[in-house]
Amino acid sequence: MKEERVILVNEQDEQIGTMPKMEAHEKAKLHRAFSVFVLNDAGEIMLQQRAGHKYHSPLLWTNTCCSHQRVGETNIEAGKRRLQEEMGFSTELRELFSFIYKAPFDNGLTEHELDHVMIGSYNSEPNINKDEVESWKWMKPNAIKTDMENNPREYTVWFKIIFEKFYQHLLDNIKSK
Repeated sequence: MKEERVILVNEQDEQIGTMPKMEAHEKAKLHRAFSVFVLNDAGEIMLQQRAGHKYHSPLLWTNTCCSHQRVGETNIEAGKRRLQEEMGFSTELRELFSFIYKAPFDNGLTEHELDHVMIGSYNSEPNINKDEVESWKWMKPNAIKTDMENNPREYTVWFKIIFEKFYQHLLDNIKSK
């Protein structure tokens, strides 16, 4: 199987090359990524628990799905592709914001990503891909925030970073309506 490549970018999200995914994580190179949050009509977020055999962050809880764009793929196309691959469903997505973060892991790898955060809506059960996802659940944003504070080791490093920004986005949009 051919190793997946990531898109290397500068801080303005301009493509400057590609690199094998593992090499980019070993060298902490800034690359393009995305994170999808799917909410239901009750205002709950669909979380996924990463599969136990993942090379980093196995069995930890995180946002609905996340991955890396492929060359020539828009952020929305990438989000929809990965949502289908991991969670087994498709829905319309829209991009909310993007930001850069850097998060080292215990195994020596580092996520250094320009992350595009997207949101979608869905009200049914997913058909999870067991190669990617161990389990899933719906949770209210406040419950996630509280549980993350009480059980931080049960969540991925990037989700803790992204969730703060996403949670603030939700609060700002509620206030402005």
